Order: sequence, then structure tokens, then C-alpha cells
Amino acid sequence: MSNTLTIALSKGRIFKETLPLLAHAGIVPVDDPETSRKLILDTNQADVKLVIIRASDVPTYVQYGAADLGVAGKDVLMEHGGEGLYEPVDLNIARCKLMVAGPVGGGAEPERMRIATKYVHTTRRYYAERGRQVEIIKLYGSMELAPLVGLADRIVDVVDTGNTLKANGLEPLEHIADISSRLVVNKASMKMKHERVKEFIDRIAEAVGRSD
Repeated sequence: MSNTLTIALSKGRIFKETLPLLAHAGIVPVDDPETSRKLILDTNQADVKLVIIRASDVPTYVQYGAADLGVAGKDVLMEHGGEGLYEPVDLNIARCKLMVAGPVGGGAEPERMRIATKYVHTTRRYYAERGRQVEIIKLYGSMELAPLVGLADRIVDVVDTGNTLKANGLEPLEHIADISSRLVVNKASMKMKHERVKEFIDRIAEAVGRSD
């Protein structure tokens, strides 16, 4: 196993908010992921690479050792299940809430609700814990549309400001979890590259402490 550290990140908000933390650990990407077409980015440290992938794929890349570490939202980790991963640091970035939402003043819940979401496993667990059987419809985007066109009674989605819900006549109804991005580590990498990985975790944790 080489001593290269590979860190999995997704484009957008998580990447932007992770950059200052990486900089504190002495890691600065050479390429800008927003303009570069490369999926593996070099950094100012020859033995540290960043792989740029879909947010939902980060835990899988780390679980199977294609990346030693990664940054993923707690929503993604809850849906993935977290097998084969350590989750040593809450980075306190990209904060939002995972909520059940529905039409404003939507009235009583139907006996067997239909829920539209991309968080199928999390939603099933949430309702099972409450003794409710629900029909889950998997969607990949534009969740807010589902109740408007009669596809679903409720949605489960991440909510930041709540403005999109409001604009579409919906409101948050139940709080499932507070979400923020976490540092995740491959268990084998933690063992085989212990010193290197531990040093990185410590530097990131220190950076988080400073920004609190």
C-alpha cells in the first residue's frame, strides 16, 4: 500500500467549505475543480491527491479503499449506513436539517402515506421506528413538485433556509436529523497508514476548533 493519501470530495458547497480546513492541514489543490475537467486533482503535496466525485458516492469510495478519507454530509452517511468507515470529526460545515415536509395546513395524514425522497433507507427507518408503514417513491431531484402534482403526500429532504419549500406551498413538519459534513476514514487506511492519517485528522480537528 503506497503512502499516498487520497481524499474524496464532492464539488460545490462542501468542497468550498472544506478548502480552508485542508489549507490548515497544509494541503492546497493545484487545480480548481470548478474549472478543471480532471477528476483526480494534484495538491501542493506530491503524496496527497483529491478525487472529485458525486456527494452520494463519497462513503462508497472510502469504504472500499479507493480513497483513504473523504468528506460527506451526515444525510449521505445515514443513507449509506456507514459500513467500513470511521467518522472521527464533525466538520461543522454545510449545515442543514433533514425534514419531513408537506403542504401548508395539509390536514390529517392519510392511513398509508406516500413519501417522495432520495433518502429511501433513512426514511424507511424513520417511519419504522414510529410503527408506520409508508410507501416510498424514490426521486433524484425537485422533491417539492411531488406533493403539488399528487405523486406523494409528503417529502423527506434536506432543508437549509426553507425558502424553496415556502415558494412551493410546503412547510417543514417533522425534524429527522441535524446535518453537517463529516470527515470519514477508511478502516484499513487508519491501520496501515496510521501515523499519516492520524496527523491529518488532528490538523483538521484543530482547524474546526479554530473556526467554531
